[in-house]
Amino acid sequence: MSRVGKKPVSLPQGVKAEKKDLTLTVTGPKGTLVLPLNPKVEVSISEKEILVDVKNKENKKEKALWGLFRALIQNLVDGVTKGFEKKLELNGVGFKMEVKKAEELKKAYQVKQADAEKKDQAGQAQTFANAVTRLGQLKGMVIDLQLGFSHPIFVQVPENLTFAIEKNVMTISGPDKQQVGQFAAEIRELKKPEPYKGKGIKYSDEVIIRKAGKVVKVVGGGK
Repeated sequence: MSRVGKKPVSLPQGVKAEKKDLTLTVTGPKGTLVLPLNPKVEVSISEKEILVDVKNKENKKEKALWGLFRALIQNLVDGVTKGFEKKLELNGVGFKMEVKKAEELKKAYQVKQADAEKKDQAGQAQTFANAVTRLGQLKGMVIDLQLGFSHPIFVQVPENLTFAIEKNVMTISGPDKQQVGQFAAEIRELKKPEPYKGKGIKYSDEVIIRKAGKVVKVVGGGK
């Protein structure tokens, strides 16, 4: 018997669950989440809790599904009530990040482009022109990342996620645990922390194992 699977999932006040065919829908203060169910997993819903069961408790695969789906359903309930969050830190001289509406960023880069053209800075003007074109293809909230490349990086913010940036820390939050974790991983992948100075994007609780830099020996010289 699965020690995890047999525990009921409590439904807090204001949270509703509904099962239709092989789909479980949970709705709460922070939104609605949907979970496709495995045919071998049985879900029963009462006013205050959800019970998970399987047909053959002695089967190893079904026993694993039992615990897995109980954990997934708990994540749904936690997501629509408390939500989940990931924090990322950006470290590096000159590295910056901000979240703004795509249209606002587009206007800002148009100003930068015009200024670069006045100063006869063709390379910079082209970089800003490319940024304006890219921003014209995006809608809603966009993350503008300056990561030491020759060009800015823009990332579209999913509608059901919220962002807050304070100094060099970005907080990503939302009801879907998997989506929050996946999106944070995608942001980190844009500039993974390097092991010498720790420059890049890392999780706030991530420990970077530093490597010592190369020591250059001076050959020759005085006494």
